[in-house]
Amino acid sequence: MKKQFQAESQRLLDLMINSIYSNREIFLRELISNAGDAMDKRYYHALQGGETGLSRDDFAIEIALDVDARMLTLRDNGCGMSAEELEGNLGVIAHSGTLEFREQAKDADDIDVIGQFGVGFYSAFMVAAEITVRSRKAGAEQAWQWHSTGADGYTLEECDKADTGTEITLVLKDGEDFDEYLQDWRVKALVKRYSDYIRYPIKLGDEVLNSMSPIWKRSKNEVTDEEYAAFYRDTFRAAEAPLRSLHVNVEGQFEYRALLFLPARPPHDYYSRDFEKGLKLYANGVMIMEHCKDLLPDAFSFMRGIVDSSDLSLNISREMLQQDKQVALIAKNLEKKIRAELKNLLDEDRAAYNEFYAAFGLNLKYALYGSFGMQRELLLDLLQFATTTQDEPATFAEYIARMPETQQHIYYATGESAAQIKRLPQCERLAEQGAEIICLTDDMDEFLMKMLWQVDEKELKNVNDADLDLESDEEKAQLDQAREADQAMFEALKNSLGERVAVVEPTTRLKSHAVCLTSASEVSLDMERVLQSQPGMEDAPMKAERVLQLNVNHPVYAKLQQLDGEQMADYATLLYNQALLIEGYPVEDAAEFSNAICRLMA
Repeated sequence: MKKQFQAESQRLLDLMINSIYSNREIFLRELISNAGDAMDKRYYHALQGGETGLSRDDFAIEIALDVDARMLTLRDNGCGMSAEELEGNLGVIAHSGTLEFREQAKDADDIDVIGQFGVGFYSAFMVAAEITVRSRKAGAEQAWQWHSTGADGYTLEECDKADTGTEITLVLKDGEDFDEYLQDWRVKALVKRYSDYIRYPIKLGDEVLNSMSPIWKRSKNEVTDEEYAAFYRDTFRAAEAPLRSLHVNVEGQFEYRALLFLPARPPHDYYSRDFEKGLKLYANGVMIMEHCKDLLPDAFSFMRGIVDSSDLSLNISREMLQQDKQVALIAKNLEKKIRAELKNLLDEDRAAYNEFYAAFGLNLKYALYGSFGMQRELLLDLLQFATTTQDEPATFAEYIARMPETQQHIYYATGESAAQIKRLPQCERLAEQGAEIICLTDDMDEFLMKMLWQVDEKELKNVNDADLDLESDEEKAQLDQAREADQAMFEALKNSLGERVAVVEPTTRLKSHAVCLTSASEVSLDMERVLQSQPGMEDAPMKAERVLQLNVNHPVYAKLQQLDGEQMADYATLLYNQALLIEGYPVEDAAEFSNAICRLMA
């Protein structure tokens, strides 16, 4: 006789099938997890009853495929179910026998059960037109069969079954969309992806599909570097071994295990919108999420790895985490451990850290800038930059330790490369005074420096800043005299250049060079270039107020004092474009530049 599901069966079962689970391939994960729970229950009750002839090695999960009959069968030799339990567990949607058992066995060691909501079984209806469950409870002589084609109800009757345990047979729905679940390769892939670490063997014929023993549940002392590397390459399809492996085991009121890896180089899509950050999340060895973003901060999105915990609060489908303090606790703890591991790498193996930084340093900068400095304590010590005096990149701490006693500021300059920055006219005077200059070659570097403002109470200064205060009192008097005596010359040069510069002025900061370009505003020349390179920002109002500075001690300055008319205009064009080229920028009008050179040569 057909019985109706208790609860509002039609609507609730439809919810189970169509709404709670977003990915139908997880049906096999749910059935395997239930089978694992059943074997845990049988083992626990055997221990409680003093039964010594049963060990974990006696248990297994078997999968069988019948392509012609469109049947997928899963068998276990777990605790089995009586007629009452079949009706209670399968006839009442959202009733969980596992949840009750967890309460009974909560103080037992070596017992890990997964299910808690009692809805995982019904995910099988996403792929099955009908389901038959044949089960014999441990210690019982009679077996029972439960059968259903969906929300219209189920039948329950006696059946023959020789062995203790449960056999679930799915008759798959018609259609090519469901044919894949009858293929060996597809079943093997699903077991490997979701259930590889179930503690019992999962067999397809004579082949065991799962590894059973997660490497992260072993002691650190028991795992070799080669085993870590092999696991990393196999799990994350990497060609190279990781730079570092981080094995975490947290016990106490809240427990979890994690195995994290620092890659040697970024994946091809790392700096694109297609990249998905996150760690693989497991609950007692069963994979719940492929990319759990909540467990990994953006600053360390390059890390690969897994987190496994039995204490996480999952939603009813196990496909998403409930947002609670447990998730935040793990994320914060991992953030500290990753930061400590990177700092150790920086201090202990600089060559390896340089390799890491070349691949992922830009992400650390973006994370610090994007947090508006809130992650300063987390990330500042991990930053490093090329400088004008050292072959190796330097951290801020290393730079400060090398500063001359008379140096008050941390100096930086922007450019295409460290070699090009060393040749900048503005760097000569500082280099003569023994100052080391940080070389910024990434587009966002100067924005980061502006945001940081100072490090260890030392202000960050662009070599182009007008307030470097490098001039002596004698030089300041020389500049005042030049401004007054040559005012007409500066005005003539400015008029020739028009809106290309805001002002032309004298300087004593240069040594061998005749001219340089600086900015009178907060927006430097390099910041203007970066801003205008962004889509839709070509005509952005944020532009540098360009200042053309002339070296009063250079022979060209004396030549300028003797000019007027057309020659003054040609010199203005020549000097302005010369300054652009030295800074690493193209000339704005190549024809005008060339004609000016030819006229002066003639």
